[in-house]
Amino acid sequence: MPLSPAVSRKLLHTREIRCLGYERDDGLWDIEGIITDVKTYSFENLDRGMVAAGVPIHEMHVRLTVDDNLKVHDIEAFTELSPFKICPTIADGVKKLIGERVVSGWTRLVQERIGGVAGCTHIMQLILGPLATTVYQTIYPAMAKRKREAGIPEDRDSKPGFLNSCHGWSSAQDMVRTRFPKFYTGAAKAR
Repeated sequence: MPLSPAVSRKLLHTREIRCLGYERDDGLWDIEGIITDVKTYSFENLDRGMVAAGVPIHEMHVRLTVDDNLKVHDIEAFTELSPFKICPTIADGVKKLIGERVVSGWTRLVQERIGGVAGCTHIMQLILGPLATTVYQTIYPAMAKRKREAGIPEDRDSKPGFLNSCHGWSSAQDMVRTRFPKFYTGAAKAR
């Protein structure tokens, strides 16, 4: 069901986030993201002068390189457009994430390492959510496909990391009952 009809309104701001997941020839994975913020009106900016309608006020790029175990081998960020001249100077701070893993605790770790004045809010937001989930959306299905093609059955005895991470993967849902019955906690199990 789509959203309800909107009242009469005028578009002022568009934030776009685009993430791409790549399997590299060397066995690693590149996850790239770009975040842009665009206004529908022109405005004056202290460092850039007049920013025309449709020209991004923010445009930041990040490439995150991880292995099959989600360990960060490299990460780089680049600020193409920003409201302040100083913004691009903090992009290399993302290197503090090299050697870490994109697993439980990632949000806290990223906030500690590159949050606040130690980083750029927009780059951090891109790394926290969209890039992290793109890591999973890229790597896990590709690895599962490799295992299926090699005739390796799905491991249904180990607790999946995504269990109870959302409504669909609730341990009480039929998806878990069907694919991971050992971890199912729904009503049918009580019978």
